[in-house]
Amino acid sequence: MTPEENFAKLGLELPPAPKPLGVYKPLLIDGNHCLVSGHGTVKNDGGLIIGRVGKDMDMDEAKLAARQVGLAILATIKANLGSLDKVKRVIKVLGMVNCTADFEKHPYVINGCSELFAAVWGPDNGVGVRSAVGMGSLPNNIPVEIEAMFELN
Repeated sequence: MTPEENFAKLGLELPPAPKPLGVYKPLLIDGNHCLVSGHGTVKNDGGLIIGRVGKDMDMDEAKLAARQVGLAILATIKANLGSLDKVKRVIKVLGMVNCTADFEKHPYVINGCSELFAAVWGPDNGVGVRSAVGMGSLPNNIPVEIEAMFELN
């Protein structure tokens, strides 16, 4: 199955592709690589999921927020490339978690995005290298920000 078919099978809806909140490009193609700037927790209505992990939400809610970030990244890919099928594989994911100092489950949270990508591109092409780190704050008090790099077909 193609990435587009895999995504359709999930029954999920893409939020609107987020507009830049500063001076940067949401997506840049360099050769056969596609780099996606840090994305936040854009909901389907265009609003944001907000809150700090370990204070305002638990790790399961944060994992769902990370999946929502993954959906926002997919929306940006579709808006700029026209189709998820133009992406061959995930190369790298950097996940940042806005959390309390004692929170230690950053990888679990970022799995929300990584599991989505694995479902779209498959267990081989959908899983790349990854970092998951905690942050003292993120823009607009969003719980998760993720940036990614993909290889294009």
